[in-house]
Amino acid sequence: MRLLLIHAKEFWYKAREKAVEKAEAITDEIAEKNLENVLVVFTTIEEGDEKNVEAVIENAVQQVLETYKNVEAKNILVYPYAHLSSSLAPPETAKKILDEFANRLRMLVGEDKVYRAPFGWYKEFKLHCYGHPLSELSKTIKPVEKITRRSIEKKYYILTPEGALIKPEEYSFKDDEFKILVEKEVFRKEVEGGQGKVYQYLRKFGFEWEDLSDKGHMRFEPHATIIFEAVSQYSWNTANDLGIPVFRVKGTNMFSLNAEAVKQHAELFGERMYEVEMDVDRFILRFAACYQQFSILKDWVLSYKDLPLGMFEVADSYRYEQSGELVLGFRLRRFHMPDLHILTKDLEEAKKIALLVRNKIIEEARKVGREYLAIYNVTEDFLNTHFNFIVELVKNEGKPVLVTVYPAGIYYWVINVEYVIIDELNRPREIATWQIDVGNAKRFNIRYIDENGNEKYPVIIHTAIIGSIERYIYMVFDTIAKKEKEGVPPTLPLWLSPIQVRVIPVSREYLEYAVKNAQILMSHGIRVDIDDRDESLGKKIRDAGVEWIPYVVVVGEREAKTNTVNVRIRTEGVQKSMTIDEFIKVLEKELEGYPKVSMAMPIYLSKRPTLSYIQPVKP
Repeated sequence: MRLLLIHAKEFWYKAREKAVEKAEAITDEIAEKNLENVLVVFTTIEEGDEKNVEAVIENAVQQVLETYKNVEAKNILVYPYAHLSSSLAPPETAKKILDEFANRLRMLVGEDKVYRAPFGWYKEFKLHCYGHPLSELSKTIKPVEKITRRSIEKKYYILTPEGALIKPEEYSFKDDEFKILVEKEVFRKEVEGGQGKVYQYLRKFGFEWEDLSDKGHMRFEPHATIIFEAVSQYSWNTANDLGIPVFRVKGTNMFSLNAEAVKQHAELFGERMYEVEMDVDRFILRFAACYQQFSILKDWVLSYKDLPLGMFEVADSYRYEQSGELVLGFRLRRFHMPDLHILTKDLEEAKKIALLVRNKIIEEARKVGREYLAIYNVTEDFLNTHFNFIVELVKNEGKPVLVTVYPAGIYYWVINVEYVIIDELNRPREIATWQIDVGNAKRFNIRYIDENGNEKYPVIIHTAIIGSIERYIYMVFDTIAKKEKEGVPPTLPLWLSPIQVRVIPVSREYLEYAVKNAQILMSHGIRVDIDDRDESLGKKIRDAGVEWIPYVVVVGEREAKTNTVNVRIRTEGVQKSMTIDEFIKVLEKELEGYPKVSMAMPIYLSKRPTLSYIQPVKP
């Protein structure tokens, strides 16, 4: 079954003529209908849906009800629509399933709120779509038992560094950003949508949706590729900064649901799983590096002397996000998670390592210029038995956190901490995370031998210290957007700037001198290019500004005679004359602690076509 869900301000249809020989008989009441604030469910019944009608209808009803509640529609209209698939069920089968689908919705929503357009007729219709993020959604319902997310009763509190546990409705807010977070998470206050400067910045540097793929998949043009590779390398460096042995691995992104451990783990994610069917097997695309790393770790012979031990991969990861909620660079169906799993001997050791992880997460955000807000998701039993540990963590935060309490035993973790920024448009955005996992070692049969020769299951810490690669980049650009509002020229950190230095000869006479200095810079791992185009000096300098190039080196007669370079520094808005060695020392100091990745473009601008994505950001 395929569904196209449209939240319509108004929808009118009128049956015109039969489309199939066995079209259902209709009355005036259903031949024409006009509805307001209606969720129109364009529905195609496909060949094979009859194999498990109950599962198909149940899953379809769940999808429709969830959207119906989220958009606060008044009515539901099931509208037979054969144009969503080329593999149609026989008319008799389709009508039977449609009837049952509509009847099930009536039972749950109300007889007077659910309508069905006639089956087997050509119909004229007029549609006025609301146009909000959830007003257009497509769903595919498979004729197999769908993994669904269980309904969970949650409790919310605010925990202060002093150890006070306060109900959100009784808390007196002093921090506007924390108030925004709590209102969204607890009271479900809607935040305004829209696209701010970050969206413009991302596109400016070549981060873009790939129209030839599924929704939510990005492409990376040359400038974006350099930024992506630099952050990927940096994520590995941050994992090694924890001071524990870490092993980097690579793996597949597809795992079979016939594997019981995978199936059990996947059931926790329900409709967010990205599924693929091949032959008679069902696979899920991984949502992080867990499956691959756990599969490797179960084959290792581990001793208590080996722990703590980390395993790392920048994993291409998949979440089947709703199309209306996709955000370029932030909420994606395919993204890259620098996933680190740390094996510890027991819960007490995990708590100690978790403090190190927590401190590193905060440190990395501060390097970007951000302070996180935190959501502490904890199980009720862990909150009661390890309350002092949680308070210790919150003391380290230095400010209140939102605590979400879950029933014991429903997830594999006992504590799962999310670190959030409030972006330029006042929207909470989760970036980094860590959690303590007490269930997956047994599920995936990962064991170690303790000091007494006994087999034990380790406790596993999951973390993405800087968040996903894309979300970290989003946070960097969001920080730039906030600073630009304060009058600071938009500039990427040097280590992330696709072009770190541009060398501009004032004329062709000094091109050789420009090349000489560029080669010296390149020998030190600096990303440098040369503007050798037949353009005016003013245009070349302006074009460098469009790309936010942090250092522009201009060389002419004076520089060639004195063996110096004239350096324009974007962040300071000044020019300085210095030797190339002095300039290299400035660059090396600024790049200290950060990776150096190679260019992704020819160094001569004359060898590049016009890159359409590089353009000034519109105010």
